[in-house]
Amino acid sequence: MSYKALALQLTCQTINYCQTRDESEAAMLETIERIERQIVASVGLLGRDTLLVVVPEFFLTGPPVDETVDQWREKAALDIDGRIYETLGAMVQRQQIYFSGNAYEQDPFFPELYFQTNFIIGPSGDVLLRYRRLNAMFTPTPHDVWELYLDAYGYDSLFPVVKTNIGNLACITSEDILFPEVARCLAMRGAEVLIHSTAEIGSPLLTQKNIAKQARAIENMAYVVSANSGGILGSVLPGNTTDGGSKIIDPRGTVLAEAAYGESIVANAEIDLAALREFRQRPAAGNLLARQRLELYTESYNQRAIFPPNTLLSQSAERQHFMRTQQDVIKKLYS
Repeated sequence: MSYKALALQLTCQTINYCQTRDESEAAMLETIERIERQIVASVGLLGRDTLLVVVPEFFLTGPPVDETVDQWREKAALDIDGRIYETLGAMVQRQQIYFSGNAYEQDPFFPELYFQTNFIIGPSGDVLLRYRRLNAMFTPTPHDVWELYLDAYGYDSLFPVVKTNIGNLACITSEDILFPEVARCLAMRGAEVLIHSTAEIGSPLLTQKNIAKQARAIENMAYVVSANSGGILGSVLPGNTTDGGSKIIDPRGTVLAEAAYGESIVANAEIDLAALREFRQRPAAGNLLARQRLELYTESYNQRAIFPPNTLLSQSAERQHFMRTQQDVIKKLYS
């Protein structure tokens, strides 16, 4: 089977200016209406075989700037069963696609926090997968409440893969692409298409994330569909801080399509599942997944702890705490 994937590079309308939850949700609903119009036009132009649409990181809200964790949770973090997800589900069901994006999300087990979450919604309108960002500087992660998170959801929830009729899909959030273990754990669970919602600086030069995207595709013999924003509106940050370079990469690391700057549908390409599966099943030096000797590395990981888990079990999730924690880690690494 083959189909077309689209990394839809769109402008991110921020909600930093919003004062109330109702005001911010109204802005999110307007964004969803705009995106649906863009999807309809995109599929009409690219073809009905466009079955996967990926949008950028925090596409509904933009990032927090000077808001506290409490303020951002109240203003921007979605309810898991709330009207924003319901509206997204209805949109996806009307368009009969698979849709993946990234949002800040509340969690009933951790009412004082929020998590940055990638999701996949299927043609039925249901959320098929949730992936919580695992490496962040100023955003709470499952690792920060490690013991309680594992009690609530179990270890496999950290690396979810969903089997669909367009392949085994998995998500990677933003900077998590820089940590090769994340993509490898997803590949070990069968991921064939790595969906990457990001917000990053676009540049004609090689950036860290762009190098990592190609490396993750090669290492894991997987497609990477990476959607960046086409600029941000309504923020104190310059509008083109995150703009350009949405791309689709094949399992050999070849960039199949890449957008320039601004809103764009240029980053679209064919996902050939049959060719991918044949590639993975062929004995050869290039079959890197089949050559993994994991026992070589497990003892090194077991012997060395770097960033401590559970730091938010007894501390509030404020910027000063995250900075102090990293400073302590640096001291331990290089003392």
